Amino acid sequence: MENQRPRREPRRVLPIVAERLRVDRRRVTVGTVRITKKTRYRDVVVDEPVAHEDVRVRRVPAGRFVDGPVPDRYVNGRLIVSILEEVPVIVRRLRVVEELHIERRRRVVRRPQRVTVRREDPIIERERAPRAPPPEQNIREPRRSSRRDGGSNA
Repeated sequence: MENQRPRREPRRVLPIVAERLRVDRRRVTVGTVRITKKTRYRDVVVDEPVAHEDVRVRRVPAGRFVDGPVPDRYVNGRLIVSILEEVPVIVRRLRVVEELHIERRRRVVRRPQRVTVRREDPIIERERAPRAPPPEQNIREPRRSSRRDGGSNA
């Protein structure tokens, strides 16, 4: 009997393949928004109290001499302003020629008035952009075969 060696089959080298996925992000315009403003006008009635002040000026002759300028003063709610003139005398003296008596009266009245007020309203319009083509797909890295024994296929 011959030495029988078990018959060896040639080694097979199987390449190991792996796929890798690469994920990227990018901006894609899917639409635009346009905002405009439109002004509306409407009439409203305003009924608020309005204060009025009337001023009455009364000229009152005085005709008296004074020693110096007379300051403005209030008497019984009236502002009194003295009007002066110089009169040549042997000695110069001031004489009040007249006084202005000024009264203020305050009154509050209500007068409804129609006024126009404005308001802005936004108008929002959305516009869709045409569909963007999908990003490149199935980009694969080249296959690399791995040989464990480092030999050839034979």
